[in-house]
Amino acid sequence: MKVGFWRLGLGCLMLLTAGAAAAQERPVLRLSLEEAQQYAVEHNATMKNADLDVKKAELSRWKTLSTMLPQVKAGFDYQNMCGYTMNFGGRGSMDMSSMMPESVTLGTLGTFPLTFNYPATSEETESGGIAMNPSGTFSVTASVALTGAQIVGTLLQDIARQMTDITRQQTEQTTRANVKNVYVSILVMEQTVGLLDSSLANLERLAQTSQASVDVGAAEQVDADKLQVQVASMKSSINSSKRSLQALRNSMLLQLGADVNAELELTTAVDSILSVEAASQLLMQGFDITKNYNYQLLEQNEKLAKRNVTMARMDLTPTLSAYYQYSAKTYFGKDEGFNMTPPNMVGASVSLPLFTSGTRTANIKSAKIDYQEAVNSKRQAEDGLRVQYNQLSYDLASALETYDIQRRNLDVTKRVFDNLTEKYRFGRASSLEVTNASTDIISAQSNYIQAVMSVISAQLSLENLLNIEN
Repeated sequence: MKVGFWRLGLGCLMLLTAGAAAAQERPVLRLSLEEAQQYAVEHNATMKNADLDVKKAELSRWKTLSTMLPQVKAGFDYQNMCGYTMNFGGRGSMDMSSMMPESVTLGTLGTFPLTFNYPATSEETESGGIAMNPSGTFSVTASVALTGAQIVGTLLQDIARQMTDITRQQTEQTTRANVKNVYVSILVMEQTVGLLDSSLANLERLAQTSQASVDVGAAEQVDADKLQVQVASMKSSINSSKRSLQALRNSMLLQLGADVNAELELTTAVDSILSVEAASQLLMQGFDITKNYNYQLLEQNEKLAKRNVTMARMDLTPTLSAYYQYSAKTYFGKDEGFNMTPPNMVGASVSLPLFTSGTRTANIKSAKIDYQEAVNSKRQAEDGLRVQYNQLSYDLASALETYDIQRRNLDVTKRVFDNLTEKYRFGRASSLEVTNASTDIISAQSNYIQAVMSVISAQLSLENLLNIEN
């Protein structure tokens, strides 16, 4: 029995020690807003993929460009005639060796019959036969081919690379905006929890005072019960806010690409991020549509469609090609053998397409239609972006007005609550007034949070549209 308790105690001690070690090893991230944004740019998985897409686009461009450069390859061939010899018969005589199973006549060379005998004999070799010794040929070939489609293809790949780079910049912009949005949400939620904790402390003191008055017969139990219910409601709001705060912290860790078990410490204050003056100045700026990433992508897409028209026309251009080949043949035997392989050879060719039953014409017309569609889409997007700018400016102006109202409302509501709680202590206010005031302050805090987030969201949306660093 004592041994069982000893093992149980030892197991508990090991668990506590492991838990303490894990708690000590939990990483802590102390980040300002700028540091958090930069951390996300370096570690966020979406940003990493965007950087890889840029590298892949660059490799595709070089892959297309390399097709216009000389291509060099080397090879080695080995041949073994298995002992055959090539014999030349006497002038004017007929070689009947083709009727013999030991020989095969392949043709004539001039007026001399060309035969291969197997196996070769020393007499045949000495009588003028040429031994077909094993041989090996080493060759190096350099070739180049150039077409109009290759040149245009390189230009297309360059446009594709630029589009990928713009997409990467747009992804970075979105990542920074998301981090800022969640960062501010955490700070505001922390402020909310702090305000609710302060209000809860006041309510709990009032509830205790009310219950003491009931105990001495100076107040009714229903008044104390109302305050107790309000205390419970306030605690529920605090717990809900804390759960939301933890969810925001988890979301921030995902945005950062950090360890999900890390502990966050945010060092930038809300007031230094939420600048009403900066948001107001943002409304005074004009809209330079050429700086917008979506518009830049549309411009590149239009260029791409135009290049595709040129690419379709390149099917009508000639193809130029040239090559050089060097060959070295070696015989593996005591005799040199019959070598007809030239060591050097050059060649060039030009091919021009003539007739394809209208396929190229149809491709050109189709590419022109695609280009016109790209032009139309760009024009429509321009109008849409200008309308979006007007709407986002209106949203930011409305959010600033609402924020100012809710900020003042929260201040007034808090002062009213503090005033009523003070009056209640001296019996100059009822429990109903205190309950209503506590409900009002919870509502005012919720409205204030929503107003702050509306300003941040509207400001970020407008900054992204104007391509202003946030």
